[in-house]
Amino acid sequence: MITLREIWIYPVKALCGLRVPEARVEERGLAGDRRFMVVDPNGRFVTQRERPELARLVPRFEGDELVIEAPGGQLRVPREGGSADPPLTTCIWGDEVPARDAGEAAAAFLGDFLGAPHRLARMPETTRRPADPADARPGDLVAFQDGFPFLVASQSSLEWLNARLDAPVDMRRFRPNLVVEGEEAFAEDRWERLRIGEIVLHVAKACPRCPVVDVDPDRGERGRGVLSKLAEHRTIDRAARFGQNCVHDGTGTLREGDPVSLG
Repeated sequence: MITLREIWIYPVKALCGLRVPEARVEERGLAGDRRFMVVDPNGRFVTQRERPELARLVPRFEGDELVIEAPGGQLRVPREGGSADPPLTTCIWGDEVPARDAGEAAAAFLGDFLGAPHRLARMPETTRRPADPADARPGDLVAFQDGFPFLVASQSSLEWLNARLDAPVDMRRFRPNLVVEGEEAFAEDRWERLRIGEIVLHVAKACPRCPVVDVDPDRGERGRGVLSKLAEHRTIDRAARFGQNCVHDGTGTLREGDPVSLG
C-alpha cells in the first residue's frame, strides 16, 4: 500500500522547507508554497545554487504574517499584499514574472543576511504564470516554482541512494512537496498518474537535479558527493534525476497518511 508520508511547503523559494501535517491544494499547487522569492537588484531569482546559506533562513506562517527566522534576527511581513505594494518584475529561468515588492524592511533583512542588496518578491493573485510549456498542459499554473506545481519523491528511492553514499542524507536535500512510501525504489519512474483523495497528479517528467542536493540543509554549506553519486546511477536523458515533477487536477486537502492510488 502506498501512503503519503510527508507534506512540505516552501513559503519562500530557496529557503528552508516547512513540513506540515496537511495542506490545501489550490490552482498553483499547495497553499503557501513558493508565494515569496528572494531576488537580486535586477529581479533575478536567487537560490541555494549561488547562496547555499539561504538554507539557514527558516520561514513559517503565523496568522496573516510570514515570519522568517535568521541567526540573530527575525522578519515579519504581511502574508498577503495590497495594490499599493510597488510592482516588481522578476525573472525565473528567463521567464518574466510580474510580482510585488514586500517592502524595505524585508530588503534590509535580506541585505544584512546576505551581505549584498536583495529584495523579497511576493506573487499576487493576479499573476497567472504558466507551468513549464515543454512538459505541462495548457492551463497548468505555478507560483515561483521552477516549472511545476508539485515534486513527488519516494522514501524507498532515498533509502536506495543512501545505501550508496558515504554518509546518508535526508529528504530535505531534494526539496519535495510530497513524499510517498510503500513502493520499491524508483517505481515512480513508471507512474503516469496518482490519486490522493480528491486530487489527481499527472506525472510530467523525472526531475533533473542540480548542486542544491549537495547543500547541507542545517548548516547552509555546500558539500560534495550526492549529485555525483546520483549522476553515476540515475542519469536519464543526460541529467541526474530524482523525484517526479507533476501537474494536478482538482482542489482539496491532502493529509499525511492519506492512501495513494495509481492509474
